[in-house]
Amino acid sequence: MKVFSCIIVDDDEMDRLVVQSYAKRFLNLNVIGVFESAEKALLFLNQNEVDIAFLDIEMPGESGIELRKKALSIPVCVFISSHAESAAETFEIQTLDFIVKPFKFARFEQTIQRIEEFMNIKTKADLYEQTIGGDAIYVKSGTEKVKIRLHEILYFEALKNYTVIVTESERHYVLKGLSEFLSDDLFRSFIRIHRSFAVQKQHIEKIISNEIHLINDKTIPIGRSYKKNLSNLL
Repeated sequence: MKVFSCIIVDDDEMDRLVVQSYAKRFLNLNVIGVFESAEKALLFLNQNEVDIAFLDIEMPGESGIELRKKALSIPVCVFISSHAESAAETFEIQTLDFIVKPFKFARFEQTIQRIEEFMNIKTKADLYEQTIGGDAIYVKSGTEKVKIRLHEILYFEALKNYTVIVTESERHYVLKGLSEFLSDDLFRSFIRIHRSFAVQKQHIEKIISNEIHLINDKTIPIGRSYKKNLSNLL
């Protein structure tokens, strides 16, 4: 089992203790540093490699956001803050998740599942290659290349620097951003409906309120700023 080294940075002692106690429930997490300020964390990071950083935002001195900008080499960053309005800003600096205080263990567990999936992707990212014919793509799976017909793709899901290609039976992880995919004319049949999702129009079964239902009963949320992309479908 792969064990990930973690640090916790928060100026509130009780919040530090809560995160630390939750992290200790996972055998694959090893908390190697707990700090009350960004400055102390940076001193530690100058001498140690870390896989995961759990960061507060508002702290005396440098903020968690400023800390993250100076420590982009840490693969996974999760912000834990009561300032929900700062979430959008944090996702611009390679943030995997944003937890709003106060929170329960179940919400922290969701984050750990997301981290495990991301780390798994990071260690075996698929390679992507477009076919000359233009009706399929290839992704690398182990030592083999898997052919995916374009009409088989239900939707794309953005996961940090990766994109998940989802068909009815499989999920393929590609080290390529969602925006890069959608800028290619090959994928003009896809429509972006959320910061993290783009669906293929032909697989949309129905649109209800703030959700899209696909033909496989999968439900995808519609982002408020992306509703205009669906105007010609409503």
